[in-house]
Amino acid sequence: MSNLIDPDRPLMAFITKMAYSAYLNILWLICCLPIVTIGASTTALFYVTLKMAEDRDDGLTGMFFRAFRQNFLPATKLWLVLLGTGAFLAMDGYIVWHIWSQSIFWTLVAALLIVAAIVYAVVLLYAFPLLARFENTTFGILKTALLVGLRYLVCTLLMAGIYFLMGWVVVNLFTPAFLLGFGCCAMLCSFLLVNIIHAIGGDPDAALAAQDAESKEDGENQNAADE
Repeated sequence: MSNLIDPDRPLMAFITKMAYSAYLNILWLICCLPIVTIGASTTALFYVTLKMAEDRDDGLTGMFFRAFRQNFLPATKLWLVLLGTGAFLAMDGYIVWHIWSQSIFWTLVAALLIVAAIVYAVVLLYAFPLLARFENTTFGILKTALLVGLRYLVCTLLMAGIYFLMGWVVVNLFTPAFLLGFGCCAMLCSFLLVNIIHAIGGDPDAALAAQDAESKEDGENQNAADE
């Protein structure tokens, strides 16, 4: 029985991380209250959950607020762009929904809006996790999010399924799950994302090894020059 509750066992480690993610969800909700800070709060959440997925977490609260401060400006810019785009798509979708069957033109417009909404959803899934790990321009993050989302389509579908399932639970089964839900979703998605982020150059170990190799090579070159 003691083996089942051993904190070093994978199952217990996973359960512990999910419990921590519920606490992170509370921090995320508090920092989202001004609305305009949703981007920075979401980026900070994914910064911590990605670290947890790598077993690199060290002080959840400190990590969260440090990432919140460091990413505030780029995350806010990214959030405002995504918020404006989402509002535009929602408004157009509402209008086209009522007139799409009146002519072939509006049917085509409706089809284009559906495609645009899918693209938007893919970008939304990846934008903040990527910003939590990479430094880039707003356009660069948006472009990378789309390319990564299309390249790793299975991961994209699984992530979408996680958010959809949590939304269904909140709406149909247990509304208070909203107080814990997004943090748990971010944690589950981070387990899916961490290998992808490493594959596209976001592995801290690889970056550190490259820096060490470069420093060693510079030192050897300097020694050779001195000789």
